[in-house]
Amino acid sequence: MPSVRARLSELGGNIRLARLRRRLPATLVAERAGVARETLARIERGSPNVSAGHYAAVLFVLGLDKDLALVGRDDELGRKLQDARLDPRARR
Repeated sequence: MPSVRARLSELGGNIRLARLRRRLPATLVAERAGVARETLARIERGSPNVSAGHYAAVLFVLGLDKDLALVGRDDELGRKLQDARLDPRARR
């Protein structure tokens, strides 16, 4: 899906910027994350063919793993759907 590819591309770019801001070489980040250098390059390009676990490992190395807790935190649509099902009058 184009929107997913765009989001992954943005995520990859942000990961690359975070690595560069920390002045960490790609080889060091890849080694610490337990991934190949080419895998890190694919992550930084936002490849959808890299596992979420590898993305998470790189985020951990960069000290950004707490950002994963924000995914789905403010799920406005999900909360509206949940609230619609919780309405006792709707069940009658």
